[in-house]
Amino acid sequence: MAQPTATLRVVAGDAVLLLDRRFAAGPERVWRAVSDPAELARWFPAAVEGDLRVGGRLRFSFSDAPADAGDGGEGQVTEFEPPRVFGFLWNRDALRFEVAPDDAGAGTRFTLTHAAGGAALGRLAAARTAHGWDTCLAALEALLEGRDPEAASESRTGRLAAVERYVAEFGLDEGTAVTTPDGFVVSFARDLLWTPLEDAWAVLTGGKAAEVGGVPPAGTVNEEVGAGPVTEADAPRVLEYTWTHEGAAAGTVRWTLVHEPGLGNRVELTQTVPERLEPFLPTALAAWHTHLERYFAEVVGGERRPWPADRTEELRGRYAARLD
Repeated sequence: MAQPTATLRVVAGDAVLLLDRRFAAGPERVWRAVSDPAELARWFPAAVEGDLRVGGRLRFSFSDAPADAGDGGEGQVTEFEPPRVFGFLWNRDALRFEVAPDDAGAGTRFTLTHAAGGAALGRLAAARTAHGWDTCLAALEALLEGRDPEAASESRTGRLAAVERYVAEFGLDEGTAVTTPDGFVVSFARDLLWTPLEDAWAVLTGGKAAEVGGVPPAGTVNEEVGAGPVTEADAPRVLEYTWTHEGAAAGTVRWTLVHEPGLGNRVELTQTVPERLEPFLPTALAAWHTHLERYFAEVVGGERRPWPADRTEELRGRYAARLD
């Protein structure tokens, strides 16, 4: 995938992903591939069992998924109009498959709509979900063309690049600065693609123990934000330390790793900034934006990138303009 192919809309607070594909196979063949449980099992992310009629109950199961992803869950058929529309609920999400003759040729136009529940947390996972559907639809295309769907899988670095494109396209890497009675809170949140919290914590801390009163692990600090002593350490979920400005304590930086059943794992980062240091906000936002890009790359791709000073400066200008 050279560029993102899914589009994202926000409807009533929830993320709605739309993916369009054109297949050379005819509508009847495509319909069978997207509605027959035996065919679904070859490209869909979960095995599907149940009663294929409107109101029919469905059961989903995973054969190869992270332990904390759950058992797949349940759903219900909301639309079933062979050979055109198959709509169903999957836990808190709503999916719709639409099959139609391709006006541009003799094949089929296939449209997948995924309305993800979970409001802001569901939107946070939109890049991961979009890339997941790209992977699944590549397998579907292979199946329709008589190729091995397994051959549609990609390398870990390929997955990182694809997800990063969607993160940027959907604006999921952006930080915020919220006004408080004491000043400001800089906040970021990033989906971690079901990476176990213990593994994400090990990347964050470099595998070293963090202790209250001690020096924060190198993976939690950067040169743009001065670091003081650790004030809270609760592996593998919370690490907080005092940050300093011109040698004096200015606030706190807090890293939190969160597991959300059914939605995945994420990292949240906050920094409190006193009102007198309002001019520092663009620097803080740019620094943590860059820092989280590097952290995400190491968690997902396995390699920590060098600190990109030019990227940080670009982001500093962008955030300064936004806050002006």
